[in-house]
Amino acid sequence: MALRCKSLITSFAFLAMTGCTIIPGSHYEGIESNEKTQNLEQELEKVNIQLIDSALIAQQKQLQPKIKAPSSLTSIDTSNYEYKLGVGDVITIGVWDHPELTIPAGTQRTAEFDGFRVQENGTITFAYAPNVQAAGKTIPQVRKELVTRLSRVIEEPQVDVKIVAFKSQKAYVTGEVKQPGVYPITETPLTLIDALNQAGGLSNAADWRTVTYIHDGKTETIKLDNFYTQGDISQNRLLRHGDIVHVNRNDKQSVYVLGEVKRAGLVKLNRYGLSLADALSSSGGLNENTSDANGVFVLRKRNLERDGILADIYQLHAKNITALVLAEQFELQPQDIVYVTSAPLARWNKVLSLLLPSVQAVDVIDTSVTAVN
Repeated sequence: MALRCKSLITSFAFLAMTGCTIIPGSHYEGIESNEKTQNLEQELEKVNIQLIDSALIAQQKQLQPKIKAPSSLTSIDTSNYEYKLGVGDVITIGVWDHPELTIPAGTQRTAEFDGFRVQENGTITFAYAPNVQAAGKTIPQVRKELVTRLSRVIEEPQVDVKIVAFKSQKAYVTGEVKQPGVYPITETPLTLIDALNQAGGLSNAADWRTVTYIHDGKTETIKLDNFYTQGDISQNRLLRHGDIVHVNRNDKQSVYVLGEVKRAGLVKLNRYGLSLADALSSSGGLNENTSDANGVFVLRKRNLERDGILADIYQLHAKNITALVLAEQFELQPQDIVYVTSAPLARWNKVLSLLLPSVQAVDVIDTSVTAVN
């Protein structure tokens, strides 16, 4: 966080020197046109400018992902799941009415200690049944092989086989969970959600929206937020040996609130979202002495090469009482910049041209933070 704040200060100090004043309490009076300002004004052609009104709010709601009906979701089918033994697994073997073939449990020993470990060559050795292939086999398959071997010396042997230690297969949960570590794959199916729960759940610094899932060298982004908020169980996965579940930090799950507010800075998004009203409230509200209530802007960066647009800029006329309702319904996105201008607001094109470098400033900050991490 210290590095992030330092990067913010450095970036905004640079912007201030180039004529983009974004420090609370600043004013635009007396700014003279120069070459840099003219170039910035030309960038307005690449900016999509909209007012925050009821039509825009309705458009936002239409673009929100629709919650799928439960019948359309694909769940994990575990009905045919069978655990296959591997090297290092430990099993116990009991033969009914033949105690001489069963190792008695000692008071100071465990079932794992007295059990039969699958050796490096994938076999186990039992009385009258040497070198039974176990690796890659299920418990019913191993039991069947033992019955076949023991039938040569015992009439209709009844054999009981159990796994007492799962050592051969494991999945990894890393990143921002409370208990990152290695979790065994057992005879009970282990799903991605199960693994996160076993790891204690997400930490306070976790990005709850997505997690990274790596299987057989292929990386997939799991929309965790869809699972929790919409019940989209198609986002769940059945974990196999060697799978990795990584939870990223939520460093980018925040917005910047700048300008004429009482406490400028970062405001974190939570898993329930963040409205424009929430962001302004978290910053102490508008500065009544210096702010222009009609000059509340939200800057949202776009992909210039893909969309042909540098940024979307939304303006809220906060002097109108209905603006409070609009601000409460306007949902912010990660890395948005909320900027409140000083009073009076004259020549709004000039103000917007001065705000545009703030979009590039976010890139500078993210690049420096990512390089260090």
